[in-house]
Amino acid sequence: MSENNEKVGLETFHYDNTTVRNFLIATTIFGIVGMSVGLLVACQFVWPEANFGLQYTTFGRVRPLHTNAVIFAFVGNGIFAGVYYSLQRLCKTRMYSDLLSKIHFWGWQIIILAAAITLPLGMTSGKEYAELEWPIDIAIALIWVVFGLNMFMTIIKRRERHLYVAIWFYIATFVTVAMLHIVNSFELPIDFMKSYSWYAGVQDALVQWWYGHNAVAFFLTTPYLGLMYYFIPKASGRPIYSYRLSIIHFWALIFIYIWAGPHHLLYNALPDWAQSLGVVFSVMLIAPSWGGMLNGLLTLRGAWDKVREDAILKFMVVAITCYGMATFEGPLLSLKNVNAIGHFTDWIVAHVHVGGLGWNGFLTFAMLYYLIPKLYGTKLHSQKLANVHFWIGTMGILFYAIPMYWAGFTQSLMWKQFNPDGTLVYSNFLETVTQIIPMYALRAFGGLLYLSGVFVMVFNLVKTARSGKFQPSTEAQAAPLMKDYKPEKSEHWHRRIFEWKPVRMLVWSLVLVAIGGAIEIIPTFLIQSNVPTISTVKPYTPLELNGRDIYVREGCYTCHSQMIRPFRSEVMRYDPADLEYSKAGEFVYDHPFQWGSKRTGPDLHRVGGKYPDSWHFYHMLDPTSMSPGSIMPPYPWLFEQEWDKERTPAKIRAMQTLGVPYPEGFDQQAVADAEAQAALISKGLELEGIKMSSDAEIIALIAYLQRLGTDIKNVEGVAEAGE
Repeated sequence: MSENNEKVGLETFHYDNTTVRNFLIATTIFGIVGMSVGLLVACQFVWPEANFGLQYTTFGRVRPLHTNAVIFAFVGNGIFAGVYYSLQRLCKTRMYSDLLSKIHFWGWQIIILAAAITLPLGMTSGKEYAELEWPIDIAIALIWVVFGLNMFMTIIKRRERHLYVAIWFYIATFVTVAMLHIVNSFELPIDFMKSYSWYAGVQDALVQWWYGHNAVAFFLTTPYLGLMYYFIPKASGRPIYSYRLSIIHFWALIFIYIWAGPHHLLYNALPDWAQSLGVVFSVMLIAPSWGGMLNGLLTLRGAWDKVREDAILKFMVVAITCYGMATFEGPLLSLKNVNAIGHFTDWIVAHVHVGGLGWNGFLTFAMLYYLIPKLYGTKLHSQKLANVHFWIGTMGILFYAIPMYWAGFTQSLMWKQFNPDGTLVYSNFLETVTQIIPMYALRAFGGLLYLSGVFVMVFNLVKTARSGKFQPSTEAQAAPLMKDYKPEKSEHWHRRIFEWKPVRMLVWSLVLVAIGGAIEIIPTFLIQSNVPTISTVKPYTPLELNGRDIYVREGCYTCHSQMIRPFRSEVMRYDPADLEYSKAGEFVYDHPFQWGSKRTGPDLHRVGGKYPDSWHFYHMLDPTSMSPGSIMPPYPWLFEQEWDKERTPAKIRAMQTLGVPYPEGFDQQAVADAEAQAALISKGLELEGIKMSSDAEIIALIAYLQRLGTDIKNVEGVAEAGE
């Protein structure tokens, strides 16, 4: 055999299947874990007692656990399984280093384990989809570099001349995610598991949603498009529909996507020019997104008879369809008139889960059904069970999304409804919440259906694996790549310029994605008029700063916004006395910002002084005592644990480093100042018949809540710079 190979110039090598299998097992396990936590979260909206009275299982703590588990554990491991399998076969070579593959796999699982431990403990940076604290952020960056090095060196030593379209998306994913993660994760450590965001207020919000939107774009979308371009032709036995369309899809998508982040901040305190850029590029995004969707679906032309029989292709068709729906809805939601309706409502939850459950989930399931039989050298145990999974999963998506759309429209209509005399019809925010609890129950049922389908899949795949024998490697043969190869002038320009030069493709991908981010972010930092200062806005007191840290730790931003938009319905609801919407200059000392992205409870930006201290005391002890019908859980541990005196000086020094104008040497008196303010609050509570130690966390939290929005209240002639 070897003599014959030498005669025809073929080389024999072996693909690594072990790493692929390991990632497939991990994606399945963490899929179950992440979806189970999601089901718990959904149930807590209907039965608040489902946190079991524990501080580690409240919605504010487990919601970040759910999102991180699904995005980085379930989808992340799915990406790596698909990339390791397809890249070797597209490059006709084994992965560059088995050692790097092992480091990547185990390093990623350790990161996931660290997230699963720290997030329920309240160790969070308080930034959506980027909640993990600074040591874990560093580990993510290092493991991502290991992955990128292994991937890129594999591409360098390939035996195929040209890079197939899937590899373009893998390259863009690597460089863009690295850029997003590093820029968004700039933070100043206080100690081993506590830090403050380097950015503040408006600037922090812009960087965060530049990251948050593009984490969806370049972690949940571009790598899965690469997998789509590989697995659909393989599963259907048909070539991709259009090579030219794939070129347009790739370059247009990675250039346009990066600009769209500001559409998450419309009608907020972000500069208008940045909001407008986000809108324009979001609308433009429809074209490349639907180009990719059509390229995938049209690949199946002539194979619809096979689709009707093959569960794998069914999953793929629904996945691509959900991708198309989500990428139409995203630009739709970026229109200001639509965003005014949808933002802060459950419409956004439905939108996100159409993409997550449909696009990412179903394509991952299709990949699992395709790969496990191949890795074990056998046939799928049961096509019927795979079809059962498909229909249960599809019904799960429908039962999840439709009630959430209904809930979102109900919320927005109720928030904005006025009486003939100009007063709000539903002045009590809780009236909105109680109306949509049946929708939350249906959402939980949909999640249960979807998770049940996953268990059907696991049974099917375990039976499949047991009927075969795992093949740690697959033998393959290919001719070596000629070192002196140069493309012919007659070849397509894209082949000549990019497809045989991976370094060139990497550099140009980085340039294209960096342009949009730089143009949006840099002026917001350098031009003062983008964040006008307000003279009456002062830094938080040491006690308020500790209260704010407790607020972040408990994940209060997951249910409450701190952003009153310039709508009559909002200023009348949240600031009826002064009718002040939120200004950019009010957030200059917020590290991180706390604008939120969902209102399950009311906005809190003007809650300071609205209620007496005793109201907040009883509300945190038993929310229903102050707000009958509330679905907020009680927080009894805040009355038992003490606020953080030990780290208070370090917190003040960190804030000074970040530019907060505390007086020199203030860190030495910060604890005494905090104790004095806490004693006043405790004494005030005692006058109302409440005995509570001034060292309790609830005292610090009350101090923070009573400060919110008070810097510009009842102050005449508040001037913003540039006015």
